[in-house]
Amino acid sequence: MEIYQEVLEEVKELHPDSLKADGFDKAIIGYTTQGLIVYEVDKMIEILVTRDGISHLDALEYLDFNVFGAYLGDKTPIYMRKPE
Repeated sequence: MEIYQEVLEEVKELHPDSLKADGFDKAIIGYTTQGLIVYEVDKMIEILVTRDGISHLDALEYLDFNVFGAYLGDKTPIYMRKPE
C-alpha cells in the first residue's frame, strides 16, 4: 500500500470531516494532528504535467490560482514544498 493510501485510510477513520484536493491523492505525504491532509507541491505539479500535458510553469500557475489560495474552512488541506 502506498503512503497516500495509508494516510487517507487513517484520516478517514480519525478525522472524517477533513477535506481533500480532488485529483491529487498521489501527492499526499501525511496529515497534521488536527487531521489536515498535507500535500507535496512538487508532486502536485508532476501530476498536472503528466496527466494534463501542461508545462511546469503552467501547472504551478494553475495551482497558485485554483488550489493554494482556496480557503474552505478549518479543514482546508496544507500544501508544502520540501527544501532542495
